Amino acid sequence: MAQKLWEKNVQVDHEVDLFTVGKDREMDLYLAKYDVLGSMAHITMLESIGLLKREELDTLLAELREIYTIADRGEFVIEEGIEDVHSQVELMLTRRLGDIGKKIHSGRSRNDQVLVDLKLFTRARIQRLVGLVNGLFEVLIAQSDRYKEVLMPGYTHLQIAMPSSFGLWFGAYAESLADDLQLLLAAFRICNRNPLGSAAGYGSSFPLNRQMTTDLLGFDSMDYNVVYAQMGRGKMERTVSFALAGIAATLSKLAFDACLFNSQNFGFIKLPDQFTTGSSIMPHKKNPDVFELTRAKCNKLQALPQQITLISNNLPSGYFRDLQIIKEVFLPAFDELEDCLRMVTHMMREVKVNEHILDDEKYALLFSVEEVNRRVLAGTPFRDAYKEVGLEIEAGKFVPSKEIHHTHEGSIGNLCNDKIAELMRHVIEAFSFDRINEAEKRLIHG
Repeated sequence: MAQKLWEKNVQVDHEVDLFTVGKDREMDLYLAKYDVLGSMAHITMLESIGLLKREELDTLLAELREIYTIADRGEFVIEEGIEDVHSQVELMLTRRLGDIGKKIHSGRSRNDQVLVDLKLFTRARIQRLVGLVNGLFEVLIAQSDRYKEVLMPGYTHLQIAMPSSFGLWFGAYAESLADDLQLLLAAFRICNRNPLGSAAGYGSSFPLNRQMTTDLLGFDSMDYNVVYAQMGRGKMERTVSFALAGIAATLSKLAFDACLFNSQNFGFIKLPDQFTTGSSIMPHKKNPDVFELTRAKCNKLQALPQQITLISNNLPSGYFRDLQIIKEVFLPAFDELEDCLRMVTHMMREVKVNEHILDDEKYALLFSVEEVNRRVLAGTPFRDAYKEVGLEIEAGKFVPSKEIHHTHEGSIGNLCNDKIAELMRHVIEAFSFDRINEAEKRLIHG
């Protein structure tokens, strides 16, 4: 069995070892290339303060770039008996370079290593999420514009209420995603601060240049107070998970609408047959399983902030092993949300809309408010117009006019999709991913 970085002469009990390592090696594969990035920045800084020679730095950087390439290809392996990604990277360096490889840990702890790994991983996955959310947003806006003239029933209490449109329906979810990215942006700004140099949570007696590693890694700033940097473990994940849950909530509601509207009793939309699944007993069935699974997965994702809170909420300042368990629920959550976004985008692009829903007379009462408003515009007080139309409905004498004339901002006749698109564009630009990507590119390619 390989010795741990922290072991001296006494090896830990095997059962204790299995229990304490848990799924950490599996979870650390998510972090491998980010651990290498953090190490590249750290040793560049170590050379600047005299803890590495220039030739040692060049040798280490060349080897770390090789390891980064391996990790980026998905070929990084944490070997049996190796505790975590940090140990594996250091082992690979010492195998190739001997004692030089042992110098990369000066001035840091595995505590600030995993902190910076999590921050780098999270901001990268946020960038991917923003791209996917924007892809769905563009499909929804396009569908809103395409079907803006097609009316559909609007509901309150699942009772027919007032006329709506597919322009409104698609556009509503587009604008919801724009707000979801506002929350993700706030979480991203908390994420994009550098904890490296906080070591075990109390700093270091080495004259570390934390601003240098902040700049090298493209962070907005550092987590200044070293105790607070360590307190950020769990807090950052919880904050980001609230933003993930917001996106998931929008997808879940959209999925529920789609399931409802796809049913024969509604018949508002239809999925292409190849996007549905069948029944083992009922030959006619065409089930919207993608939307059903999306609803379930996204509802599960909405529990993520509570899971992280319950793991971390009663811990005092300082590091505790409890925090390791957060990785098990947090890291895979990005995969699940990305899968849902891809599938929903595909489905919403291909969905077919029923353009003649309101031809059915059962929807006639949708137009009662339109008639009340028409009489008010002709001079009848609202309460009187409301009563007149209500009495006509009770007597079975109400004859609707299906002419719709809505002009105010955000209504059937004035969707404001251009304003919604502008809002989304401003939010995405505020992430400033280009600056981060350039910083990482300089580290990786020299």
